[in-house]
Amino acid sequence: MGSISVACYKPKPGCDAELVELVRGHLPPLRAEGLVTDRASMVMRARDGTVVEIFEWVSQEAIAGAHANPLVLGLWKRFEAVCTYSIPSSIAEFQNMFGHFEPV
Repeated sequence: MGSISVACYKPKPGCDAELVELVRGHLPPLRAEGLVTDRASMVMRARDGTVVEIFEWVSQEAIAGAHANPLVLGLWKRFEAVCTYSIPSSIAEFQNMFGHFEPV
């Protein structure tokens, strides 16, 4: 059974465009590794600039396996160079019953 993930990326100063480009290319390599489903992701931006990506992992085992996958580890390293990770509840839009985001 799949698992929906909500990832929140706060761009480092001057790295917004690079982060968006990285997010847009994030899933094809994960699909090639059999880690995420073919379900289309949802990518949006919060008022504070945080980029939110919602996507589906194939399974809990795929998530666990990602932590030992060299391709995934390299991808995560690229993310860490351009952003920090945020907890969804720290984003203002998630404090509202119906949060609104800018589509990316």
